[in-house]
Amino acid sequence: MKTNNKKILISVLTSLIFSAGSFGHDDFDDAYNSFNLKEIKSDVKLISSDKFAGREPATAGGKMTTDLLVKKFKSLGLKPGNGDSYLQKVPMVTIVSQTTSKLKIADIEFTDLKNVVATSRQTKKNVSLDKSELVFVGYGINAPEYQWNDYEGLDVKGKTVVVLVNDPGYGSQDPNLFEGNTMTYYGRWIYKYEEAARQGAAGAIIIHETKPASYGWNVIESSWSGAQYHLPAKEVNEPAIDVEMWISIDKAIELFKTAGQNFAYLKKKALSRKFKVVPLNLTASISLENKIEASFSNNIIVTIPGEVASDEHVLYMAHWDHLGSTIVNGKKEIYNGAHDNATGVAGIMHMAKAYKKLKHNSKRSVTFVAVTAEEQGRLGSRYFANHPTIPLNKIVGLVNMDSLDITGLKKDITVTGFGKSQLEDYLAKAASRQNRTLISEQTPERGYYYRSDHFSLAKKGVPALSAGGGSIFLNEEQAKIGEKVKALVAKCYHQTCDEYNEGWGWEGMVAELQLLFEVGYLLGNTSDWPNWNKGTEFKALRDQMMKK
Repeated sequence: MKTNNKKILISVLTSLIFSAGSFGHDDFDDAYNSFNLKEIKSDVKLISSDKFAGREPATAGGKMTTDLLVKKFKSLGLKPGNGDSYLQKVPMVTIVSQTTSKLKIADIEFTDLKNVVATSRQTKKNVSLDKSELVFVGYGINAPEYQWNDYEGLDVKGKTVVVLVNDPGYGSQDPNLFEGNTMTYYGRWIYKYEEAARQGAAGAIIIHETKPASYGWNVIESSWSGAQYHLPAKEVNEPAIDVEMWISIDKAIELFKTAGQNFAYLKKKALSRKFKVVPLNLTASISLENKIEASFSNNIIVTIPGEVASDEHVLYMAHWDHLGSTIVNGKKEIYNGAHDNATGVAGIMHMAKAYKKLKHNSKRSVTFVAVTAEEQGRLGSRYFANHPTIPLNKIVGLVNMDSLDITGLKKDITVTGFGKSQLEDYLAKAASRQNRTLISEQTPERGYYYRSDHFSLAKKGVPALSAGGGSIFLNEEQAKIGEKVKALVAKCYHQTCDEYNEGWGWEGMVAELQLLFEVGYLLGNTSDWPNWNKGTEFKALRDQMMKK
């Protein structure tokens, strides 16, 4: 659907749905205006301080974070959302993979972390590839709905597949191929490894390129080193390859040259449905030693019961975790994650506080879920989706808050996954109060809709909204703040410099919280059940669950 048509549709729908113009509570404005900037800043500063050691799950810092959240929610008078408990225990397997024998492919020299990372999800002490045949499988995608199968007619059992990042739509920029410039789930690294395992491969190497990956090698280095957290195999119910690897683009080019192939040429050939896999006539060998520990962390679930339909729930979600700390040259470095996601953690606390300002609860229940281990592959939200404390067909919709806007006030609001669900109609109504319009994300090729916790529920069919920020600043003053902060955010994503900063455009965060508060308020005081829009990949699941 084109943007202009979408805006017209939103305008028509919102005028029909909300023509009465009544919120049902005369204290709405008081709650809406109750977000206190000074208190929000204080909470973000605390949560992202060294005291919490980077909020890594299954650590003392992680427990301190969940203790803080439970204490805050209790003080506000919120009810436990998991029976009589505020916590939902999330079982995890912690694996630290150490290379005992470096990656060997011909005479190419690889250096751990600098141009290769290798990990394993196998719960075995020792895993290895021993002269595993290398096969270039293009994008490594099997997608019947796009009439695409890179593995067709190929037996990769015991082999190691070499895979491009993102998907053919992005690579070709053809709007008729996959979703064009917009990344699909098939472009995500997690899908590449899962599909390789389903095909029987022993290993997989993803070729890193900054633009199609949407982040630099430094993110690979920081996110894939040290302890990696996974859900137990029985929770995932998916096979896993023995060794998961990334290599840098310069090493990939060298690899293909060593194989007598031209990387740029084969990358272009991989954009066609007629592409045939290319054996590289090389082998890969590597050995890893895994230190394996069973561990657990907690989701926090709290609720404000509805006054009319208490079994129907509006969900707010934010992840409380970050990357923890590491030792570099004998010095401890802490990834405090102030923007990602101390802003969301503080935001979900203050969102609950705003709801408690209302004299009467919403007609429907409003539930807040602070999830663990998002940075490790959305483990907390995936566990919640597998073990929901609320039947999925009783969740009206989900509003996710991951890295709230700190760049300043805007005239518009960016919707990640623009056009996917009717939740946008409620967002449009809320945005109109701030004289803001809805716009699509400017970088759909980065696949952000598939990279945060809302996707765990969307995969199950629950309508899920991810929106924040914008493209047009309210005025010149906000623009000056925003340009500086945007550069800082880009530089510090998953780096130690993601620290609390008084110079952020804090007013943008307050406006965003107010807007998302109204979205939930509207959902909580209507009898409507917003659905996915026609043609989206999740609509059939929602339709099926709602029949029950």
